[in-house]
Amino acid sequence: MPVAIGQTAPASTPSSSTPLRLSLPAPTGPYPVGATELHLVDRDRTDPWVSGRPRELMATVWYPARPAGREPLAPYLPPLAAKLYDEDLAATLGIDAGQVSWAGLATHARKGAPALATHSGFPVVVYSPGAERFRAEGTILVEELASRGYVVVTVDHTYETLGVEFPGGRLETQRLPDLAPTEVGRTMIRTRVRDTRFLLDQLAVLAAGGNPDAGRRRLPRGLGAALDLSRAGMFGHSGGGFTAAEAMLVDRRLDVGADLDGSMAYGSGNSDFGDVVTRGLDRPFLLLGAGLSGGKPHTHLEAVEWRTFWANSTGWKLDLYVPDGEHFSFTDHQALLPQLDAVFTLREGVVAGSIGTVDPSRIITSQRAYVAAFFDQHLRQRAQPLLDGPSPKHPDITFIR
Repeated sequence: MPVAIGQTAPASTPSSSTPLRLSLPAPTGPYPVGATELHLVDRDRTDPWVSGRPRELMATVWYPARPAGREPLAPYLPPLAAKLYDEDLAATLGIDAGQVSWAGLATHARKGAPALATHSGFPVVVYSPGAERFRAEGTILVEELASRGYVVVTVDHTYETLGVEFPGGRLETQRLPDLAPTEVGRTMIRTRVRDTRFLLDQLAVLAAGGNPDAGRRRLPRGLGAALDLSRAGMFGHSGGGFTAAEAMLVDRRLDVGADLDGSMAYGSGNSDFGDVVTRGLDRPFLLLGAGLSGGKPHTHLEAVEWRTFWANSTGWKLDLYVPDGEHFSFTDHQALLPQLDAVFTLREGVVAGSIGTVDPSRIITSQRAYVAAFFDQHLRQRAQPLLDGPSPKHPDITFIR
């Protein structure tokens, strides 16, 4: 039985032969969701992390689908990536690997389902995960946007991410160099921006009726026609939010962007900031912060690079803050960690340190509402009163003026 947000997972402690099965909250929009993967190869670019190879990416396209058919639900992670994810998270949580069925966690999207036909297509939004993280970790917000009428494309940044699984069962693991953190950070963001621009190029191929998949695998019927790239945005968590801002600075195909708790510095705690900080943006941008950064609330009033970015940006902007949240409140951890905490004895402080003490159900509802309202207002030109000021329906969200 699925576990609702805020409820506990099954009461019995799973044995090694019966790993715990988790669930994600269902999206609330009016459209069924479909999903398909793309294997993309940039043959004009040598990979910055592994010499002698063209740059390869894996992306997932999430889209409004036709009414439910018999297609299977897309998995949260493919099997080899799921195993790596399990090992990494288990070490962080202080439990044994193999006790959670990450390979058995399903999304709410039907794999390869035909896309819903419209006369003009749907706005397109790109999602970039946090530094070294998996694109799957934004699934809750991504599915929500797709269910509300967006085509959302998530992307893994190969050799930076802990592991990216390619067709045929090939797993490419992290290969970051042993350099100063700032140098790695600069290469990381520069690479992510180039990944984003290449991804937009390939989405244009798709929208024009082509098939950008390197293996020419069959695409869902009607997928290309579902993309309206004249209305495009980007958002991301942590380093993905920094990526969204930097990508907007150099690529005007992106009309709007949002940063979910991402520093705009190349290294933790340093003052080596991205170009977007000093140059600012002239298009709409949303900042969403949580908890403390350097002992201070992560808002544009306290975080120096956000403050400078805010001052230098002339476009519409909004800063929302979740005092009782934490850095991973803006990922699927906000729904998944409470389920794990209800069954296992986790390392002390790991849950509060990751997602804070905010009510999981309430903050997920609020994130969905504000992120969707932001894109609705600026990609669909539909005025959203929710963005005008605090709402009693969302008590965990503070407006920072």
